[in-house]
Amino acid sequence: GAAGTAAMAAGEGLVSVDYEVFGKVQGVFFRKYTQAEGKKLGLVGWVQNTSHGSVRGQLQGPAARVRELQEWLRKTGSPQSRISRAEFCNEKKIEALEHKDFVILK
Repeated sequence: GAAGTAAMAAGEGLVSVDYEVFGKVQGVFFRKYTQAEGKKLGLVGWVQNTSHGSVRGQLQGPAARVRELQEWLRKTGSPQSRISRAEFCNEKKIEALEHKDFVILK
């Protein structure tokens, strides 16, 4: 029933995960799209370009939503991007969100 589903979602709790996406992901509005997608899913975190041509950041939110954005980072990205691979690390359960919003860092 619905109550069971809600309890399960609550039981899943919040997770934090770091990510880095490789490929043609700079100069193609990748950060803007990642921010928009993150906000749409109700996640918080950040995204930034690295000096070696990748995009990295951190995602935090309900585990199921974080999974959705991980899939998006792995396969979709921005329309002009060409993702070769996405790596995720430092996944951990958190008690509370450590960011207020989803931001683009310079």
